[in-house]
Amino acid sequence: MLATDVSTTQRDVWLTPLELLLRHRLRFFAEVRDGVDLPHKLAGLLVCAALGFAIFGAVIGSEHSALQAVAAALKLPLLFIVTLLVCLPTLYFFNSIFGASLDLSQNLALLLAAIAMTAIVLLAFAPVVIFFEITTGNYQFFKLLNVAIFVIAGGIGVRQLSEGMRLLQLSDRRSLKARTRILYLWILLYAFVGSQLAWTLRPFFGAPGLPFEWFRGLGGNFYTNIFASFGELFGFFTVR
Repeated sequence: MLATDVSTTQRDVWLTPLELLLRHRLRFFAEVRDGVDLPHKLAGLLVCAALGFAIFGAVIGSEHSALQAVAAALKLPLLFIVTLLVCLPTLYFFNSIFGASLDLSQNLALLLAAIAMTAIVLLAFAPVVIFFEITTGNYQFFKLLNVAIFVIAGGIGVRQLSEGMRLLQLSDRRSLKARTRILYLWILLYAFVGSQLAWTLRPFFGAPGLPFEWFRGLGGNFYTNIFASFGELFGFFTVR
């Protein structure tokens, strides 16, 4: 029995940070709290997230052209990583003001865990996206389908972040409610920054009938475009 336990422990030493997060979540958060091998965790989660986003970006971009697939594969990881870097200082300082004991690298580990989980969920949806890419020619439906998938994946990633923050701060309940409120406000900030950056970096899908382009003009905004896509999908008006 002891030999089996030792063997299992030795195998677990070689788990990648993503495997540790998926298979042994409580242990992952405990190690982040204790500062165990943080550089390795940060690098591993960053690589896994970037690869996951790149693959999914290639899938959604391929609906338009090979060039659009390459562009989306490059821009989707950039979208999430830049959004994380923009919002990381705000989360760190808010947590510090309300008594959290996490340093900057621990906050970064939690955020990378969240976006790595988001990337994994997106990859899980990739076969669904490919199916509809092959079987439907409605661009607005395809775009809204992927927006819904991003919302689901992002929600699961945010839940991962919330769970990690809670588990790392169980020993200090005095300001837990205040930090929870701050976390919800930060999530709204993260969503707004991410949606604005996504609009700036578009196109990711590539509208049919339009030539490939790396970036498009900044007219309009993400929310009015989604509203317009719903309008065209249900026959109220046509998006140009």
